[in-house]
Amino acid sequence: MNNLFKDVDLVIFDLDGTLYEDTDHFDYYADTLAKELSEETQERFFTDYKEMKKGNHIVSIGKAYDVKNDYVIEVDPFKGHVKKVHRWDGEEVSATEWENLYPSPVSYDFDQLIAIGDGWWLPNVAARHYGISDPQPAYDATKEYMATEHFSLTVIEGLREGLLSLKEKKSVVLLTNSTEDDVERLLHLLQLEGVFHEVITSARKPQYTKQRFEEIITRYNTSPEKTLSIGDNYLNEIIPAQTLGMKSIYIDLEEGAMTFGDVKVRSISNLIEQMKEA
Repeated sequence: MNNLFKDVDLVIFDLDGTLYEDTDHFDYYADTLAKELSEETQERFFTDYKEMKKGNHIVSIGKAYDVKNDYVIEVDPFKGHVKKVHRWDGEEVSATEWENLYPSPVSYDFDQLIAIGDGWWLPNVAARHYGISDPQPAYDATKEYMATEHFSLTVIEGLREGLLSLKEKKSVVLLTNSTEDDVERLLHLLQLEGVFHEVITSARKPQYTKQRFEEIITRYNTSPEKTLSIGDNYLNEIIPAQTLGMKSIYIDLEEGAMTFGDVKVRSISNLIEQMKEA
């Protein structure tokens, strides 16, 4: 595997799903959402959610969901035009039924047209399909749970040492959608305090990813070609990087079919030795 760290001056990391790999909080989110549903609907909700996690459902990471029309959409990630549309049961919708619905490029608002970029969005989309109009309270409750002593994270062996070694040779930045309080707590739990030159929170990716990347690149006096983005959400961290001409590494925790980025790995742990050799 090509060591991209050697070719860059600046490395921009995501946090959730990138520097830790636990996924139990996604299930907690699903459980919290399900409490708003009837018992019968809960059963269908969990059936669909379990199939999504196994990759056996029409809803999957990399697609989008149209809340109003209950459509599952395949979008060209670079050009932004809709390629295919399916109903929830997997039946393909003819182009004549949807071609006037979606301008090109499509614009995600994470309320009516939801980009399914990582594991957070699977229970969210299932909940919207089954009639929950506002998943935010359940998300907030999940974040509150993640701040308690009942929630723990698995510290990845050698990651701190790898990042500190990388920091000696490259500029290392953390760019995350999580709030400042969340980030401080998570970095403490992960034993990753002090390993970044800069920590940027509440980044509002993907809406502002390109803008954030450009600002960071300018601040560290380098170029897109000498900058590497690493993350688990291809819409948030990979596609914007490739659009700007940056290098990128896609972390696919679920080992799906998507191959966006210059390199795809199963875990950040696969990159630790490369960080040390950069």
